[in-house]
Amino acid sequence: MELQHLTTFITIAKIGSFTKAAEILDYAQSSVSAHVRALEEELEVRLFERLGREVSLTEEGKRLFIYAEQLLKLAEETKESVTGNTLPKGTLTIGAPESLCTFMLPSILQEYRKRFPKVKLVLKLGSCREILAWLKKNIIDIAFLLDTPLNIPDLISENLCHEQFSLISGTTRKLTNNDVVEPGDLQGEDLLLIEEDGCCYRMIFESILAESGVHPGSIQEFGSVETIKRCTISGLGISILPRIAVEDEINRGLLKELPWKAPDFNIYTQVLYHKHKWLSPSMAAIIELSKQMIDSCKE
Repeated sequence: MELQHLTTFITIAKIGSFTKAAEILDYAQSSVSAHVRALEEELEVRLFERLGREVSLTEEGKRLFIYAEQLLKLAEETKESVTGNTLPKGTLTIGAPESLCTFMLPSILQEYRKRFPKVKLVLKLGSCREILAWLKKNIIDIAFLLDTPLNIPDLISENLCHEQFSLISGTTRKLTNNDVVEPGDLQGEDLLLIEEDGCCYRMIFESILAESGVHPGSIQEFGSVETIKRCTISGLGISILPRIAVEDEINRGLLKELPWKAPDFNIYTQVLYHKHKWLSPSMAAIIELSKQMIDSCKE
């Protein structure tokens, strides 16, 4: 099996299109088809199902995909090791939730680009559940998450820092006058929360309220942290968000941080990658840089 053919196969599998794969790889479409045909003839199996414009892997194709990625990674690792060239390069695909993409990662990615200009960075925003699925399917190389300490088979995770959460409201709501806000004080209050799809801190927050027998007046869901902040500022309700996401608005007097008295959420910013994935120089570099920059912010 030629590595070039495997590269073509993996590209098609990831994007689901022969035509788009040809554009990405800068090949003629006939060359892309020839690469797949050569693999199918060598292995004596069909690798793709072609239904109109849609392309999907057969069961045999799914099995090859796992080995093809490992072969290409091993080839790259061999090349790097033999030549001694360990400078980060290539493409690094990162998954992260909106809160980290907006308020923590920009400074890290900016510094990373300065240090390693040969690396092309691709950033994918998603929920915790989506990001974990992307890691397992090798859609992304590495992930940054806000979550309780994770112990997931096949994934390596490392806690970077403990995250604080802020219960926030507009400046005119009655709870802003309280010396302490406890779960029971939220009885009948309108809550503005991030959409539930795998959001760990929302689930923890709601479980605290449920254990205290608290029934909110209403719960409005939003897909965007920025939208939640704007609606909270306007007085539509109370919200809970990572402090890094609301620190600026609190300092500017647009939001009020309520003196929330409740158990710690035990949530950390974490970096994760698949244990079977080769820890490339580009991945190792962003892990190390993240540790350095986060540690420097604590000092």
